[in-house]
Amino acid sequence: MFDQILSLLEKGGPVVAILLLLSVISLATAFFKGWSFLSLGIGRHDVAQQALKLWQGKQEVEAIGLISTQRGPLARALTHAMRGMLYHPDKDDLIREDIDRVASREVARARFGIRIMETVGQVAPLLGLFGTVLGMIDAFQALQSAGATVDPAILAGGIWVALLTTAVGLAIAIPSSLLATWFDSIVDREVLAIEDMATSVLTGEITSGAEKPALWTAKATTTG
Repeated sequence: MFDQILSLLEKGGPVVAILLLLSVISLATAFFKGWSFLSLGIGRHDVAQQALKLWQGKQEVEAIGLISTQRGPLARALTHAMRGMLYHPDKDDLIREDIDRVASREVARARFGIRIMETVGQVAPLLGLFGTVLGMIDAFQALQSAGATVDPAILAGGIWVALLTTAVGLAIAIPSSLLATWFDSIVDREVLAIEDMATSVLTGEITSGAEKPALWTAKATTTG
């Protein structure tokens, strides 16, 4: 493996060196994001759902105690929502604004690093193409210098070495873009979970139909 990397560096020149450096940065970022999501519990909502059930069962203190032990954007947002509704139930508009503030901050932290992988996915193919253009220029300069005594093997060798940088750039860009999209989709699902569960805390799922309003029941009785 080490010999292959040295061979790539020797044939591709500084452009391949830059691309390999970008691949290391992207890979390190992917490992960091994976560890971060795992430690924060992003994508796992079991504890939050248990806390929400406790809250809906009028066990507010137990629900806050359970969710406050967790980390991550969803847990922080739900903790603020439950505490706000417990201590200031008449200020639901201000509570919603505060939840938006906390959720925006936590989601921004969760997205940190994803932009790096997206940038690598965008820049790597361009760098590879740039290296190919430089290699083609060198190949055709050698062709011009050779004059009438052109060796097709030398020209073909120069062209494939030039195309090597494009191949390396694409090999780095494709997994970087896929990983960035995957991590971004996880954060998007976390945002949806925050909106859904925080709204459930604020509204008490009043439109769920679990209980019919007295007016509705009376009207139905009269009609019957």
